[in-house]
Amino acid sequence: MKIEIWSDVMCPFCYIGKRNFETALAKFPEKEHIEVVWKSFQLDPTIPEVANETQEEYLVKRKGMSVEQVKGMLENVTQSAKQVGLDYHLDKSVMVNSQKAHQLIQFAKTKGLGDEVEERLFKAFFTEGKSIADLDTLTQLGKEIGLDEAELQTAFTDDKYAYLVKQDIQEARQIGVRGVPFFVIDRKYAVSGAQPAEAFVQNLEKAFPEWRKLNPESQLEITEGQSCTTDGKCD
Repeated sequence: MKIEIWSDVMCPFCYIGKRNFETALAKFPEKEHIEVVWKSFQLDPTIPEVANETQEEYLVKRKGMSVEQVKGMLENVTQSAKQVGLDYHLDKSVMVNSQKAHQLIQFAKTKGLGDEVEERLFKAFFTEGKSIADLDTLTQLGKEIGLDEAELQTAFTDDKYAYLVKQDIQEARQIGVRGVPFFVIDRKYAVSGAQPAEAFVQNLEKAFPEWRKLNPESQLEITEGQSCTTDGKCD
């Protein structure tokens, strides 16, 4: 059963939501039948690729809040992250455009490393204060999760990956995504925001039996004979 997650690596609740979802999935007895697909979303595509303001300054300007209000909001987010085991340093966050980071995500997905690249980018942004628009930084992060250094450059040079980002964002609009994180379960149910793990468990328990009914497990009666297996054994 497919679960699609629309997310922006600059969204603090997306990282929290990822942890809560992972907690729920770990408890789910049929987790081996769950396919997770990460989808791109940009909260603010107008941010420049070179930082010119802190996250605090950015939020004061964008939301029209006072400095004190923004400080309080960021502290609340930091505490929420701490409750799920995440160490946020929002004072170090580098406010840059996330487009290139999403292109790296799209490339990593082709190598089966979608979850790994999301995790690494979230940590880089929220904990380590790295620039997720800097190509050298993104290359290093890609290498850390097992991507080939030379090959991953195509994420930034091949228009295909930029197009895939755009396609995800357009699809989000079509299904009514207004904010992230946004979890779509089997294209039937949706969970919006960083809901607690219990909310994900409830939705999994509701959606999976419906999916299984339409996708029954194959029960073959097998007559055994001499054969070769994928680990090289022939007997």
